[in-house]
Amino acid sequence: MTTQDARQYAPATERNREPILEVLLQVLPGSGTVLEIASGTGEHAVYFASKFKNCMWLPTDVNPQARASIAAWTEHYQCQNVYPPLELDVKEPVWVVEKEIATNWVNTSPITAIVNINMIHISPWSACLGLVAGAGRILPVGGIFYLYGPFKQGGEHTAPSNAAFDGYLRTQNLEWGVRNLEDVIATAKTENLVVKQIDKMPANNLSVVFERTENVTFG
Repeated sequence: MTTQDARQYAPATERNREPILEVLLQVLPGSGTVLEIASGTGEHAVYFASKFKNCMWLPTDVNPQARASIAAWTEHYQCQNVYPPLELDVKEPVWVVEKEIATNWVNTSPITAIVNINMIHISPWSACLGLVAGAGRILPVGGIFYLYGPFKQGGEHTAPSNAAFDGYLRTQNLEWGVRNLEDVIATAKTENLVVKQIDKMPANNLSVVFERTENVTFG
């Protein structure tokens, strides 16, 4: 749904933002910049930023209509701690926030957490790999990487609704689909991201929280 201005509305946002917030309040650092990947409509960004007054929130999206919606929601609520949205493609080997043009202002409030909600199942596996690699490059030791969405566990769907959703996604794009949690965790480990906690969420989703550790060479 779209409002009369550029703001877009996603019904799922109102349904899941409170349970997600409960987890974020437990794990996000109390300061610094939270980088949100694939911010979509921007409703999550403005809502969560209002709850983390001592943090800056940096929304991103590859879709120009989504970025327009994010900017419109930010203006609507007069959010003082939300940066203008950036175009960011996780599959790029160097993200825009790693480039000088962006780091000039991000350096005043370094990125201490990365949040990604409902993306890796509606994008190719290469996007998940790029997302995890970027988190490994950007986050400091102790930084938080938060994922939310449906996952398979042990190669099996956790609910019939997730199996049906996975089938639907693959009819839209053969490269999409509900990911196996163990595969994501193994990939994250290679980027020095270790699981901190896993929380069951409404509608058979999971919150998966990783913490950036010291650099380790994996054999």
